[in-house]
Amino acid sequence: MPPESIRPAFESESTQIKDLINLVGINPTGLDWKRFVVAVNDSGQVIACGQIKPHGVDIRELASIAVQPEYRGQGLARAVIEALLSQTPRPVYLMCIAHNGPMYEKFGFRAIEGDQMPKYFKRIRKLFDLAVAFRKTEENLLVMKLE
Repeated sequence: MPPESIRPAFESESTQIKDLINLVGINPTGLDWKRFVVAVNDSGQVIACGQIKPHGVDIRELASIAVQPEYRGQGLARAVIEALLSQTPRPVYLMCIAHNGPMYEKFGFRAIEGDQMPKYFKRIRKLFDLAVAFRKTEENLLVMKLE
């Protein structure tokens, strides 16, 4: 999908965004349509999305990157991420399951350790680690940073 096809979300698309986030099984908290960019198909259906979530004054998180399963492999996630990063001051953080780390490294993100993390990410990482008994995966949570 050409980068010009990625655009800011409309309020009328907020339900579609939430439905897509739930469909792909990622964290559904902090969804605010005003922070999202979307890709839509010819029918006006949201087929990909992502947002930059603020956590305080200078802490921004790349989050909620989702693509409808039937549209995967077409570069939509890349286009959404590039659009978001092109308009966001650095640094930018993200959280992902370890096997997704290499995808974000392509954008310049690097995994960071606890002493380099803002408090918000330290808390989430600690909760993730404590919930080991309830997780469906043995994979670790990565916190990554783009300078």
